Amino acid sequence: MTTQPKDFSDFIVFADESGDHGLVSINPQFPVFALAFCVVRVDDYINNLVPNMQRLKFSTWGHDGVILHEREIRKNEIYFSSFRSDPLRRERFMADLNTVMEKTRMDVIASVIDKNLLAGESGISNNPYEIALLFCMEFLIEHLLGKGQLGRIVHVVFESRGKREDSELELAFRRICANQGNWSRAKIDFSQIEFEPVFVSKAANSIGLQLADLVARPMALSILRPSQSNRAYNIIKPKIWGLKKFP
Repeated sequence: MTTQPKDFSDFIVFADESGDHGLVSINPQFPVFALAFCVVRVDDYINNLVPNMQRLKFSTWGHDGVILHEREIRKNEIYFSSFRSDPLRRERFMADLNTVMEKTRMDVIASVIDKNLLAGESGISNNPYEIALLFCMEFLIEHLLGKGQLGRIVHVVFESRGKREDSELELAFRRICANQGNWSRAKIDFSQIEFEPVFVSKAANSIGLQLADLVARPMALSILRPSQSNRAYNIIKPKIWGLKKFP
C-alpha cells in the first residue's frame, strides 16, 4: 500500500528581519527587532512579482544581477552608489520600485519586539528572534488554514546566515512546528500544515527574499517611530494581515 504524497501549498512564504536580536548591547537608535513574512500565492509570484522586479532591474541597470537590499538602497551603496551623483535617476528608480510594491499581491505578517522591554521580562524566551518567529508562525497557520491549505506543504524561505545560525534557526522553527516550547497563550496545532524551512544564499538573487527585505524595516519603523513619515510602510499597510508588537 502506497501513501498518497502531500501537495505543495498554493502559497510561498519569504522571511526577513530588521535589527539584530541581541539583548546584551541594545542600540538606542534602533532598540527593536522585527521579523516579517511575505505570503505570496505561487501563481502571482511566477507570473507577476518576478517579471515586474526583473523589468525594474533591466530598466534601471540593463541586467538583473542587482540584488535589491533595503540598507544599500537607503544609503546609496554598492549597485546604488551612482544615485549619489544622479538624484533624478534615484527618484525614477524609487517611483518604479514603489509601483512594483503597490502592485504586488501579498499578505504581510510581522512581529516587532521592543528589546528594552523584553530585557525586563521573565518566564519567556529571551531570544527576540524566537519570540518573533513564534508570533509570525501563529499568524501564518491561521491565515493559511483560512486559505484552504490544511495538510499542504508550505515552504518558508529564509536568507542563509551561515551554518551555525541556520542550524539554530531551523531548530527553533522545527520546535514550533512540533508544538514544543509554545509559551504563548494561543494553543495552536502546527501539525495541521507541513511547514518546511528553506535557507537560500543572498547570492541566489531570490526575488522573494528581496521583497521581504524591503518590507522588514518599514514594519519596524512603524512601531519604533509611528509619527515619522514612512512612505514604504504606507504602501505595505493595506497588505498587512497580522502584526504583533511585544511586549
